[in-house]
Amino acid sequence: MLREEDPLAAGFFLQQAVEKYLKAYLISQGWGLRKTHELDRLLDASTQYAAKLMEFRPLCERVSTYYVVERYPGVAGTGPDTNQVRRDLNEARVLILALFPDEQLD
Repeated sequence: MLREEDPLAAGFFLQQAVEKYLKAYLISQGWGLRKTHELDRLLDASTQYAAKLMEFRPLCERVSTYYVVERYPGVAGTGPDTNQVRRDLNEARVLILALFPDEQLD
């Protein structure tokens, strides 16, 4: 979506990917699955198992808004630009590798 210059869609899919990775990590720790799309809440739960993950809180707060912007247009502003999503994607890769060190990312 970034190649297509569609930062709203790219941000939405980034939010979805980070959400699934955080939930997978939590489930691997014995956490009971809960319905939420709020990355900061999922990250807070994850820090109970790995306190070092707290450094990703600003990322999770930013990327959580991408879900709202895409799903509820006009409610949460205009959304991210391509450069912001690209920066967040790079930081999200670092978070994913902190959760799953053996993960192979392209």
